[in-house]
Amino acid sequence: MTGKELYYIAEAKFGNMLAGDGPFTKRCHEWLEQTSGCNKSLLTHSCTAALEMAALLLDIQPGDEIIMPSYTFVSTANAFVLRGGVPVFVDIREDTLNLDESLIEAAITPRTRAIVPVHYAGVACEMDTIMRIAKQHGLKVVEDAAQGVMAAYKGRPIGSIGDLAAYSFHETKNVISGEGGALLVNDPALALRAEVIREKGTDRSRFFRGEVDKYTWQEVGSSFLPGELIAAFLWAQLEESERITKDRLAIWHYYHAILEPLETEGLLRRPIVPDDCQHNAHMYYVLLPEERDRQKVLGELKSNGISSVFHYVPLHSSPAGRRYARMSGELPVTTSQSERLIRLPLWVGLTFEQQNRVAAVLADALEGWAA
Repeated sequence: MTGKELYYIAEAKFGNMLAGDGPFTKRCHEWLEQTSGCNKSLLTHSCTAALEMAALLLDIQPGDEIIMPSYTFVSTANAFVLRGGVPVFVDIREDTLNLDESLIEAAITPRTRAIVPVHYAGVACEMDTIMRIAKQHGLKVVEDAAQGVMAAYKGRPIGSIGDLAAYSFHETKNVISGEGGALLVNDPALALRAEVIREKGTDRSRFFRGEVDKYTWQEVGSSFLPGELIAAFLWAQLEESERITKDRLAIWHYYHAILEPLETEGLLRRPIVPDDCQHNAHMYYVLLPEERDRQKVLGELKSNGISSVFHYVPLHSSPAGRRYARMSGELPVTTSQSERLIRLPLWVGLTFEQQNRVAAVLADALEGWAA
């Protein structure tokens, strides 16, 4: 917590505005629009909800195909499967673990409707290439920017490049509200419909702006708004987002420095961030050699009081992934990298001394195995 969360929650309560779209929601919308440059931002009760709104906005129909990585959270795929869409999984890059843009065109068919790049660990996908491919083939781009708040690609904020984008403010993210998310609308043609879909399919937002004399049911929608207490908590975090990001980057870079010797010895691989990407230190992960038993390393960290975990189980290997999606070719990098990755503790307040201890325990585990 940054210090003002409970104060703002109390302010919202005493203002007698607890439902969505109150004063704190408006502040958050203005901040997101000014920071990202998007046409319209809309807070949602989760990033999952924002992705589901994107699928509705794109009018995804049964059988429509959506290109995305398998190495992602289930919401990326589920949002489109709910509309009858078919996720088409493409392999990831070895360096960033992002969608491999060189494999996208081979996955395109007459049924392809959209590309969903996932900015893994707050490191941007190769968006210029992805946007060029989308334009050539008449496809929409939905950025899954769940991990991308305060990160950028070639100076442009992540989430401001595709037609639509989804942010997450889940408690595991950099800037949080417990649960929460936002849809960023960059295509002006989709802005009014986004409001309608978010408000149960009604033009309620236009009514409150005085643009219509009553609001009515306009099209399919749902209740995607967060309550005002969530927005109040989030506003306290957004106010401190630059400091939060600065503190996390300091922790990230310290890990990167103290783990360099282990990479030199061939005991792990550190994250790779392309020069064009300005990341937000969402996570610090390492990749173990293929022959190393990851569970033993995690066990040794745990036995020393260090909470370290792996990340996604690739969706193509899941029961639902096999049922609802298809692969575009084999996914060897996805399979390999997902089995080797370990995430290290990273949170604002983590000290350099604690990081040194994490690195020492990790080194003992890896060097003991190498010996």
